[in-house]
Amino acid sequence: MEISIRPLQEADLETVVDLWLKSSIKAHSFIEASFWEGQVNAMREVYIPSADTWVADYEGMLVGFVSLNEEMLAALFVHPFFQGNGIGKQLLQFAMEQSDSLVLSVYKENKRAMDFYRKQGFETVQEQVDKHTGMPEVIMVWENE
Repeated sequence: MEISIRPLQEADLETVVDLWLKSSIKAHSFIEASFWEGQVNAMREVYIPSADTWVADYEGMLVGFVSLNEEMLAALFVHPFFQGNGIGKQLLQFAMEQSDSLVLSVYKENKRAMDFYRKQGFETVQEQVDKHTGMPEVIMVWENE
């Protein structure tokens, strides 16, 4: 699936937040949906504005986004309907082109995401507990060689 990647525009914000919420609930079924719903304002007002965010556009529809906060891959989400079409990989490759190294955290129970990042060259460097959810997560790092 061929997408174009462009910087987030103010008019995209509500769509990005909605996409984040739907994707987070689907990807993290081991965490109550109410937790994610409680994070919507923080995503809208703090996290997305503090990061450099690019969106994936497919035929005029916003189908995914990636956010970087310096070398932290802060977010990578694809609308659930469009998952499995290579959009996440294209967004991640775009992010990798922006930096010589990236670090991210992913819930240990999110095996699909962990496998995805491993296939793209990320390695697990640390395990910890997410202070917001109490769930185990791993820190993964990628370095351009």
